[in-house]
Amino acid sequence: MKDMSDLKKKDDKEFLYVISLINKAKEKALLSVNQELIRLYWQIGRYISEMIKKAEWGEGVVDTLADFISGKIPGIKGFNRRNLFRMRQFYETYDNNKVVSPLVTQICWSNHLLILSKTKSIDEKEFYIRLSIRERYSKRELERQIDSGIFERSLLFAEVHPPVTQSASETSSIFRDTYILDFLNLPETYSEGDLQQGLVENFKNFVLEFGKDFAFVGREYRISVGNKDYFIDLLFYHRELRCLVAIELKIDDFKPEYLGKMNFYLEALDRDVRKPHENPSVGIILCKSKDNEVVEYAMSRNMSASLVAEYKTKLIDKRILRQKLEEFYQLGIKNEESTPENGDRR
Repeated sequence: MKDMSDLKKKDDKEFLYVISLINKAKEKALLSVNQELIRLYWQIGRYISEMIKKAEWGEGVVDTLADFISGKIPGIKGFNRRNLFRMRQFYETYDNNKVVSPLVTQICWSNHLLILSKTKSIDEKEFYIRLSIRERYSKRELERQIDSGIFERSLLFAEVHPPVTQSASETSSIFRDTYILDFLNLPETYSEGDLQQGLVENFKNFVLEFGKDFAFVGREYRISVGNKDYFIDLLFYHRELRCLVAIELKIDDFKPEYLGKMNFYLEALDRDVRKPHENPSVGIILCKSKDNEVVEYAMSRNMSASLVAEYKTKLIDKRILRQKLEEFYQLGIKNEESTPENGDRR
């Protein structure tokens, strides 16, 4: 009986390989169909745009075109007046952008429509296209990220924490200054244990906010140093960075001593847990709030890949985020104007 059981396990393993081949082929087929569809919309958008620019067509011709298509191909969907104008907008938005235009076939049309309608600058559009490609977002997931202002938060992180090394630059493109944990539904008064439990119970939403390359390793992850045991609140592995990510949760303001504790954890992980092919571990100290000047002082001589971020339990108004960005921008202009050029010491 045992031999039969072992044989079945062996067969199941070999059969699962065939299933994986089928699933990969299906993914490639769907990707190919999507690419052809986006190319079609691009070509139609370009044709409409060029004909209107040449003054050969008026705006009203698009209505006639929509009726003509439905008459020639009964039952076809997606080619009404509204969508034809969207195709024109799609083409005209990215036509002259040599960086973005090659990327457009890599995400679905519904995500494109979301980005076109909910973003302003071309930089913001490029950001969400690249993010959608990397994270393979559904329309619902992408909408949540746009509404939470990830673009603005990422720019603010770059302003507050300018990269000083190549590794820091790489992590700053993945991690952010503020995380929105609106899905936790925490009570007015809560403990670090409540926060930790909420993140584990809402793991899908946690990964959506942090990034789909995070793989959960453990909660209260034990490391032993000397004769004592220590416990890391949450431990993850990041596939793109190929490193362990330790997360310490704090329900109060950032304190400089938190950094020393994190450095200790990262050293222990790198010595005793990290595998030879993996990169040095990264630490995130996630606080309820932080004073950026205190963080800057604490981080100025810190050599480990540690980041200090804050979390919000409600979505931040995007107008506030954009206002903060404008303040940083204006501050940068003033600093440039006040800096003497060419050795001028006036």
